[in-house]
Amino acid sequence: MSELVNDISIVEEPQETLSMNPRKFIMWLFVVSIIMLFAAMTSAYLVRRAEGNWLEYDIPSIFSYSTIVLVVSSLTMHWAYLAAKKDNFTGLRIAITITFVLGAVFLYMQFQGWVDLVNENVFFVGNPAGSFMYIFTGLHGFHLISGLVVLIFALVASFRFRIHAKSLNQLEIAATYWHFLDILWLYLFFFLVYFH
Repeated sequence: MSELVNDISIVEEPQETLSMNPRKFIMWLFVVSIIMLFAAMTSAYLVRRAEGNWLEYDIPSIFSYSTIVLVVSSLTMHWAYLAAKKDNFTGLRIAITITFVLGAVFLYMQFQGWVDLVNENVFFVGNPAGSFMYIFTGLHGFHLISGLVVLIFALVASFRFRIHAKSLNQLEIAATYWHFLDILWLYLFFFLVYFH
């Protein structure tokens, strides 16, 4: 009996480790840092607005239209993801391309919004309300440019067949970042309209 007990060895099952793709982890760190930046900016906006010397102006209507363009670009980004899951490479490439074009159109519309602000005599300096508008839209535009770069890399990868049903990491990173930029703009737009 004692020999039998000695021969039985206890095998412990290894515990699953929580792991994340390193690129996804970096993307999430980047997203969190952007959230912190814009949280600090909106807080500064509210504090500065309460101090007075705040000149009201009309937010150009093109910002509303650009919001619709960005929401549609999120839909086409989701279309790209669904196409990749089905190995529909043509649909994937078309959807990423449309998303990229809509992102570029959004940036152009944002620039036109700045032109409209200047025509309203709202400049970067002189009116804190105007300064914040330029800073919010400019910072978001800068991050959207980085999103366009991510889309280019995803498009190139789609032509090299590196994105497919069994390899979705790169597209998931691109889609998550793009959707985040869309949500961030919706937050900024409604914040600026409501607290204008």
